[in-house]
Amino acid sequence: MISIRKIMFAISLSLLLLMVAGCVQSDNSCTSDQNESVVSVGEHGTNITTSEEDSLQLAIASTESLVNDAIALMDEQGTDAFDEFRQTGSKWFHNDSYLSIWTIDGIRMVYAPNVSSEGADASGLTDYNGEPLGQYFIGTATSEEGEGWVTYHWPRPGATSPSMKYTFVKKATIGEQEYLVTSGFYVDDYVYTNSLDDIEYFTRFDTISLGNLLHPSKVDRDLGIDYSIAHVIIKAGASIEAHCMKNPESYYVLSGEGVLYIDNVPFDVKAGDLVVIPVNALQSIENTGDADLEFFAIDQPAWAEENEVIVE
Repeated sequence: MISIRKIMFAISLSLLLLMVAGCVQSDNSCTSDQNESVVSVGEHGTNITTSEEDSLQLAIASTESLVNDAIALMDEQGTDAFDEFRQTGSKWFHNDSYLSIWTIDGIRMVYAPNVSSEGADASGLTDYNGEPLGQYFIGTATSEEGEGWVTYHWPRPGATSPSMKYTFVKKATIGEQEYLVTSGFYVDDYVYTNSLDDIEYFTRFDTISLGNLLHPSKVDRDLGIDYSIAHVIIKAGASIEAHCMKNPESYYVLSGEGVLYIDNVPFDVKAGDLVVIPVNALQSIENTGDADLEFFAIDQPAWAEENEVIVE
């Protein structure tokens, strides 16, 4: 499971980005005609209308639909359906999408990516971080609802490092035997994520370290955004020399303290402060504390060298 600290950091950063992008509305909705996606569940199953092939909503609805379709086939064919679930290239098993079916006490009955593991007790299975994944699956299936979603970290086929996976679990019955049926997807196929632990830093102005947490030109997919986020670290006693940006720039302070000068007006800044620097304003910042001053520098449009003017 994801730690509470990481969840709170993600929520805080998301709200910050929404404020900068102007998408926080009083009715708690943020809609776009270009990215409209509608998912509804009717009498005859899931109805999906989406203008984006890689919609997260579509992935969620499709995964639930796949599990429900598998349970419907099990109701019709019993365990004879298991052979269909193992067929490569079928709706049940293609690319990174597959079904995993266990008895309710954890004996793996269907696992198309590795059929040799079928028949093993998976109740003690753990994810990459040691979380009790087997017990999460069983607990979800035996809950009052009999279904639910489980988040965990699991390497993609052939990979060694983990990715976040989101899996739907639902209880099914054949005769007197209860099963759990699961299918999931890797979240980073639909939502771009990054971490301060994974970015590369370089030096600017001979006084700071800077790393691109998010820049659309450095991502191998179209995120539909035109802003950037840089993680800036200024050592104690150091400063960024005076410069101007041809676009508005926002600083969100993560830790430390300092003085930000905007057109020579001093602003004391500390952890938790957000300052929006107007277009073409003369700006500089000095670390006045005893520890590193760290902040996010958010540019819209995304930072570009031609938009920065160094003042000699």
